Amino acid sequence: MQKITPFLWFDGKAEEAMNFYTSVFKNSKKGTVSYWGEGTPYPKGSVMSATFELEGMEFFALNGGPMYKFTPAISMYVNCETQEEVDNLWNNLIADGGKESMCGWLVDKYGMSWQIIPSALTKLMHDKDAEKSKRVVQAMMKMNKIIIQDLQDAYDGK
Repeated sequence: MQKITPFLWFDGKAEEAMNFYTSVFKNSKKGTVSYWGEGTPYPKGSVMSATFELEGMEFFALNGGPMYKFTPAISMYVNCETQEEVDNLWNNLIADGGKESMCGWLVDKYGMSWQIIPSALTKLMHDKDAEKSKRVVQAMMKMNKIIIQDLQDAYDGK
């Protein structure tokens, strides 16, 4: 069991979110679903919480009500190895109401912020040649979804 687990607060959509996230990530699995009982602030038998795993990391989702919303101050950073992986995650996470943002960021239909970042970006941005790194950063700043070939072209001065 991991020592620290992200705890996600939803307004009635914890199970739906679990199903969505486990459908988006290949290496995922659903965990347990718990239900509210009698004498609780929510209808008896409605979903209270759900657990799931994405890429080896456990998550806990709670249906806690409308009091709290996600903000971009906390985001899920996903390190991607290929453009195909970036494209797949990006397209799935913005489906059905998600929104693109800049520099590899997006917000899914539940309001969760994600950074879908190819490992090539980090490598190219931290090159010893400051001019190459600067061109990569400038190229990234113009992108919503990160395109690896466009980063490489900027790095190469094309």
